[in-house]
Amino acid sequence: MKSTATKSIFLLIVFVGAVLLQMKIATAKEAHVLTNKEQSIITIAGYTASGDIESLKIALPAGLEAGLTINEINEILVQMYAYAGFPRSLNGINAFVEVLNNRKQQGIDDIQGEAATPLPNDINLQTKGNATRNTLVGTDLTVNQAPYAQAAPVIDQYLKEHLFGAIFARDTLSYKQREFATIGALAAMHGTSAQLSSHLQVSLNVGITKEQLHSFTSLVSNTFGADQGKIAEQALKKVLHSN
Repeated sequence: MKSTATKSIFLLIVFVGAVLLQMKIATAKEAHVLTNKEQSIITIAGYTASGDIESLKIALPAGLEAGLTINEINEILVQMYAYAGFPRSLNGINAFVEVLNNRKQQGIDDIQGEAATPLPNDINLQTKGNATRNTLVGTDLTVNQAPYAQAAPVIDQYLKEHLFGAIFARDTLSYKQREFATIGALAAMHGTSAQLSSHLQVSLNVGITKEQLHSFTSLVSNTFGADQGKIAEQALKKVLHSN
C-alpha cells in the first residue's frame, strides 16, 4: 500500500515536472518568434513602402484584428515618409482611411489607442535625434564621417531632426516596433540592402532576437517574394557574422 502511494506521488511529480518543462519551452519559443502584431507591422510597412496598395488594404484589417490600434497603424504609415517618401506614406494613410470607413459601415468599432505624448515646446530635435541615433546604433555619430554626411551635411541634419528626432521621439510605438517597421520597408523595396543591413544591426541593438530576424526573413520571402527574401537573408547573414 505504501509502495503504491509512493509510486503515485513519484508519477505525479514527474507529470508536473514535464508540464512545467513544456511551459518553459513554449515560453522560450514565444520569445523567439514574431507575434501576429509584429508580423502585421512588417507587412503594413512593406506594402506601404513598395506602393502595393491593394495588398496593403488586406494587411491593414489584418493588423487591426491582430491587436494594433488605429493610432499605432497611423504611426507606422507616417514613419514610412522617412523611408519611402511622402507620396507612398500619404497613399498608405488614404488606404487606411478607406479601410476604416468600410469597417465602420460593417459595424466594426476599431480601437483608437493611445495618442503620442506631446513633445516639449522647447525641445531641440537635432540634439534629441542625435542622442537617439547614437543609442540605436551603439556608437557616437555626432560628427558623422559617413561619405553621404560629408558630401551633403544637411541630409544628416534631416536624419537627426526629422527621423530620429521628430518621429522616433513619438512614443506611440516602441523602438522595437519602429525597427520592425523599418526593416519591413527596406526589405520590401529594391536597392536598399545597405540600409537594411544597418537596421538589422540596430534591431539587434534594441533587443530583437536573432531567431526573430530569421523569422523576419522567412516572412519577407513569403510576403514580398523569394528574391526580396534572399536579399534579406544575405543581409542578415552578414550582420550575424560580424557580431
